[in-house]
Amino acid sequence: MPLDRVIIRRCTESDYNAIGEIINDAAQVYRGIIPDDRWHEPYMSEEELRHEIDDGVEFWGYDADGRLLGVMGIQDKGDVDLMRHAYVRTLNRNQGIGTHLLHYLEGLTEKPILIGTWLDAVWAIRFYRKNGYRPLSRRETETLLRKYWTIPERQVETSIVLADRKWQTLEKTVPGTAPHDD
Repeated sequence: MPLDRVIIRRCTESDYNAIGEIINDAAQVYRGIIPDDRWHEPYMSEEELRHEIDDGVEFWGYDADGRLLGVMGIQDKGDVDLMRHAYVRTLNRNQGIGTHLLHYLEGLTEKPILIGTWLDAVWAIRFYRKNGYRPLSRRETETLLRKYWTIPERQVETSIVLADRKWQTLEKTVPGTAPHDD
């Protein structure tokens, strides 16, 4: 059944439960893939989601006929923006929703964009590469995760950062992030 009305819109407080539901549904794909010590149920608790929003993650949603099918956050970190928590409902995957959200959010900023994901989430890395992002070196990844994200050291060890083309012009100004400095 075709969708009549599809929009990408900024999420509001009334979307809070749907955001958590989408994240926790879609994150099931990580079970058994990411390190066992980083997996928990729910994947993102209400408290963690509230903390992310309070920390400046602005969620946008792919709304089809009044129902959110996917979400993605953008977080201003001064000289860069981070794409955070990109999830599409399991039943709605592989329909271009993530790509639509990513391109829309890219259009909201002139800043370089960084994206962090799990090293073993090969499908996510493939998705971002297909959309023009390049994986950064191990050294760059660790430096940037510590600079721009607030995550446990174990997550730093098991994650990767990907960057858009605009990052290449900025990376020379961030100590320890010159290309090929592994």
